[in-house]
Amino acid sequence: MSAAGYFVTGTDTGVGKTLVSCALLYAFAARDKRVVGMKPVAAGCDDDKPNEDVQALRAASNVLATLGQINPYSFLQPVAPHIAASHAGVPINFERIVESYKELSTLADIVIVEGAGGLLVPLGENTDMADLAARLELPVILVVGMRLGCLNHALLTLSAIRSRGLHCAGWVANIMDPQQPFLQENIESLKLRLHSPLLGIVPHQDNPDAKLAAPHLDISLLR
Repeated sequence: MSAAGYFVTGTDTGVGKTLVSCALLYAFAARDKRVVGMKPVAAGCDDDKPNEDVQALRAASNVLATLGQINPYSFLQPVAPHIAASHAGVPINFERIVESYKELSTLADIVIVEGAGGLLVPLGENTDMADLAARLELPVILVVGMRLGCLNHALLTLSAIRSRGLHCAGWVANIMDPQQPFLQENIESLKLRLHSPLLGIVPHQDNPDAKLAAPHLDISLLR
């Protein structure tokens, strides 16, 4: 596999994983890299079009890839992936995801893999998102949704990352609540405790736009 890859997880669902994943794609593309986004498992889509996250990742990519490569598993119901898979009667097979990732890695210089929900969201009876990141052998980028409770959520997620033997390549502070009390103090607290590079602070946007978020990320910090 020739590409470099990163697995994007978040402190919770709805904290800006797709925004940051797409912003990373745009940031790498601005450095003349061939980039592609991947969403191994998506839940919540219409019969006639892909999940919204998948659509955003495809739009931010600059290489052509099939929908099956970008999104191996797609489920109609907007619920936890293992529940959606169970109701659909379709078990999530890691080997299928790995094969899709390998195919993408031959097409691009950078593959950004976006998880679903948080790091420990189940994918099967005995597997979760952390297991998938480990199977793909990818460093993790943590998106912290800056809102009340984010300190605990971020530190718990980092603890889970390290307990699984994964490497946290960096984290991104996504400003969800611009009125959050002591916002800067919260960011400084995380800088002291996460012990991973702060890749950027994404300002609050009423209508999130990954192209506008991209310049706020310092991808040179990624190793």
